[in-house]
Amino acid sequence: MRSTKIVATIGPASREPAVLERMIDAGLDIARLNFAHGSSEEHAETVSRIRAASARVGREVGVLQDVPGPKLRLGPVSGGHVELAADTPVVLTSQRLEGTTERLPIAWEGLSTLMQAGDVIYLADGAIRLRVREVSNGEVLADVEVGGTVASRQGMNLPNVNMTLPAVSEDDHRLIDDGIAMGVDIVALSFVRRREDLDPVRGQLRASGRGGVPLIAKIEKPQAAQNAAEIVDAADGIMVARGDLGIELPIEEVPLVQKRLLHLAGERSKPAITATQMLESMVHSTRPTRAEVTDVANAIFDGTDAVMLSQETAIGQDPVAVIAMMAAIAESTERELPYGRWLVERGIRSDDPASAIAYGAVGAVYQLGLKAIVAPTISGGTARLISANRPNVPVLALSPDRDVVRRCGLYWGVHPMLHADTEHTTELIDACAAAAIEAGVAGPGDRIGITAGLPAGHSGGTNMFKVHTLE
Repeated sequence: MRSTKIVATIGPASREPAVLERMIDAGLDIARLNFAHGSSEEHAETVSRIRAASARVGREVGVLQDVPGPKLRLGPVSGGHVELAADTPVVLTSQRLEGTTERLPIAWEGLSTLMQAGDVIYLADGAIRLRVREVSNGEVLADVEVGGTVASRQGMNLPNVNMTLPAVSEDDHRLIDDGIAMGVDIVALSFVRRREDLDPVRGQLRASGRGGVPLIAKIEKPQAAQNAAEIVDAADGIMVARGDLGIELPIEEVPLVQKRLLHLAGERSKPAITATQMLESMVHSTRPTRAEVTDVANAIFDGTDAVMLSQETAIGQDPVAVIAMMAAIAESTERELPYGRWLVERGIRSDDPASAIAYGAVGAVYQLGLKAIVAPTISGGTARLISANRPNVPVLALSPDRDVVRRCGLYWGVHPMLHADTEHTTELIDACAAAAIEAGVAGPGDRIGITAGLPAGHSGGTNMFKVHTLE
């Protein structure tokens, strides 16, 4: 059973019910909805389609809402896309208009106050480079140094320019409310710069009654890389968003930042997603490049919980094949991972009983040859702690809460299952044994590890570990 999780962006190429079913069957674990594009009504319809496809396939899939955050973006452009040719001028304006090759609207009136002649502007994840010629009358005249195609609502990067955009805008709060209403399982916040940026969203989730929804901090600004430890502590997980990182930082530093971020997340038992251009060539090709395959494998060796697909599944020619390829790379890589070293280096070491039991359970896998760990969980916390210690056997997370089952789909090595709660210890042990057999991870005569909280049915009370031999 594959341990590394696959997050895939749902878009025009992948939102049809039949395609979603095939993606789930191929290994999709978390469906990402990019709220920087499309309307809330369209996303709500996509969530309904994902739920229906998941039910037909018979496997729960979580939905991740990716909130745009404080990023400069283009406004609408004519036909959805325009081509900027090298060595041509273009005006960036705050006027409300439909963009053309000569004039592009920017969804922020303060741009002209920040720019001066000689400044560089990047579009399309750095593929397009503009050089500011002059600023006048609230508009920016720039020359296209490297051309290409720009799209409506596409992001803009201004390296070395400090902006005072709010961490969470009114539009972001509105989109989060919309996401809560449609039942998203995880929220990812873009362009986090410090731990306090998470507070407004955390409060909003609690006020809505969905305080248990995990909040993922996207690390894509230099300030976030500098404040990484405090952000990891404050968030429920992180996303290493390498696209913007590679523009805002010297690109040669991105691999080192990635390794440091994944190490920090592992030490704190927080899940991490590695994102951007992982199998980018498969947007148009049937096979990835060797460099892309190596990149995915290296992220897994670095300790990522999940690998993410963006354009590959949103607009790519064959989203199902991309997921199948990602799954194959992960399964091959997992055969050679440094599980023993990870048990020493990863996970929380404290006097917390749940953390200690998680560590001991994974150690018992190697000492006693356990075939699986079965972890009944109310909140998903125990499964997350076990996952962080990286057992090389499946972890079955049994929960009576469908929302928790979907969230646990992000945790490395965890295979969540919807399971009725039990009131007595003997019933709990029997249920765990039956689940291991049903999942095909162990059989008669095999030993499994069982974690539990006694008395049963209380969140945050994991205080028991049992080695159990199946009959």
